Amino acid sequence: MSTSTCSIVYRPDLGVVVARWLDDASFAQLQADFMTILREAEKHAVARWLLDVRRRDQLSPELGNWTTSIFYPQAADQLLPQQLRISVLCSPVRMAVYEASDEQKEYLTYGLSNERTYRMRLFGDEGSAMQWLLA
Repeated sequence: MSTSTCSIVYRPDLGVVVARWLDDASFAQLQADFMTILREAEKHAVARWLLDVRRRDQLSPELGNWTTSIFYPQAADQLLPQQLRISVLCSPVRMAVYEASDEQKEYLTYGLSNERTYRMRLFGDEGSAMQWLLA
């Protein structure tokens, strides 16, 4: 399954939904992409997601707020009794932007907190991202 900006693949051998963005997209398109990921996860009853955002250079505060505060909690509720686990595969440039922006740090601190109903971690390489996801 794919959208115009995102390739979404269910990996039955791993029990993981893998979403890879091919480029940047508008906020509305990214919201649609995330909803498609959730539908695919529900279809296969899987709550482990690998989100590859290495090709998305634009960091929207609006998207950061929406994903961590609204979408991920909603998705976590819909995927119960499994706990939603999200590995985010980031480029070094994206990681540097996260470090340099107080606003982005705020969303990350919130989203990475163990108080959330979902678990999310950021990774620079796919092997580590997948290893954490499957642990």
